[in-house]
Amino acid sequence: MLDDVSAGVEPGQFVSLVGPSGCGKSTLMRILAGLLEPDAGTATVHGRSSVNRPGLVAYMPQKDLLFPWRRALANATLGAEIAGVPKDEAWARARALFPRFGLSGFERAWPAQLSGGMRQRLALLRTFLIPHDTVLLDEPFGALDAITRREMHRWLQEVWSDDRRTVLFVTHDVEEALILSDVVYVMTRRPGRIQARVDVPFDRPRGIELVADEKFVQLKARLLAELDEGMKG
Repeated sequence: MLDDVSAGVEPGQFVSLVGPSGCGKSTLMRILAGLLEPDAGTATVHGRSSVNRPGLVAYMPQKDLLFPWRRALANATLGAEIAGVPKDEAWARARALFPRFGLSGFERAWPAQLSGGMRQRLALLRTFLIPHDTVLLDEPFGALDAITRREMHRWLQEVWSDDRRTVLFVTHDVEEALILSDVVYVMTRRPGRIQARVDVPFDRPRGIELVADEKFVQLKARLLAELDEGMKG
């Protein structure tokens, strides 16, 4: 449930939403993706209403949703093909990007043959192959172990730096938000509102050593304080 949420993302920004479970982060993503109609208010993508208009963004939900009966390459191209990209073009682009996404040699693998991190990279490749400037990522690393998540943080920063699409990213992990984002929005408990907007000033690329930086520690403490305040309603 959401209540009077007002937030914006500038073109080319990487913006994260953090907040307690059930506050409406995923609901907001589904509204922006055109999959859920809000009771009131508007949702726009590049100035166009996304209400009841799926297909304006590339959207990756919490689960990878790979089809077990499609090999990796066929899974990667599915979203692009649905968006109208000719099959030959989509497959050529996917093949070219498999090495960039750390999947070289696994084009014909079944999803069950891939590790958790590889499945997430494949799902992200599928999302990035969709020809839209805005990408919505709903807790894509939530099910991964800590070591794999760090690897995915490094990898996603590299991919995004090359691509520079507009990204809205949902996470429960404050450190993850600070490592990846230009801006972090903190939400309150249900019904979700925007508690605070926090700009992230650190240069890129951002490695794991950043978490020990004094300014990082201070900013993390501020975000945690805002989350605690938001929990009070």
